[in-house]
Amino acid sequence: MKKHRYVAFLRAINVGGRVVKMAALKEIFEGLKLAEVETFIASGNVIFTSDAGAARLEALIEQGLQEALGYPVVTFLRTTEQVAAAAEHDPFGAPLPPGGRIYVGFLRDAPSPPASRKLEVLTTPTDAFAVLGRELYWMCATPSVESVISGTVLEKVLGQAVTLRNVNTVRRLAAKYP
Repeated sequence: MKKHRYVAFLRAINVGGRVVKMAALKEIFEGLKLAEVETFIASGNVIFTSDAGAARLEALIEQGLQEALGYPVVTFLRTTEQVAAAAEHDPFGAPLPPGGRIYVGFLRDAPSPPASRKLEVLTTPTDAFAVLGRELYWMCATPSVESVISGTVLEKVLGQAVTLRNVNTVRRLAAKYP
């Protein structure tokens, strides 16, 4: 079997009082018999190698994290090639205003047509959205804390879990793990 280099994007790690040291995350992943485990910044990004498929690994990791941490941690896996594609995609093609940010939201499944229509309704002069497959792109023209949009709002609209990363983090991951 071909080995893949994966990036696990973990939802709700080191936010909302759920603090997990990166060394502990690395240990959990190694305990699941995943190889070449590394962490990347303290926002729940774990890189590893495996020959297993993504769906199987997501379930394995979620079960391992639940057992180790005592609460569920939704996990989104992408190969390093998929991370590179997400980092390169520029759906907005415009310079960001001062203080603006672009976020990449990782999803399990591409949004349904009704969910995509609901997402379009959220578009304002401050917030713009684009979807490419299982990635959601959010351009926020102000600091995100000033927007009415949040991960919780996006999850409700999309009808599924999402974890957000600043596009700069995704680009740094793509550069470090080509």
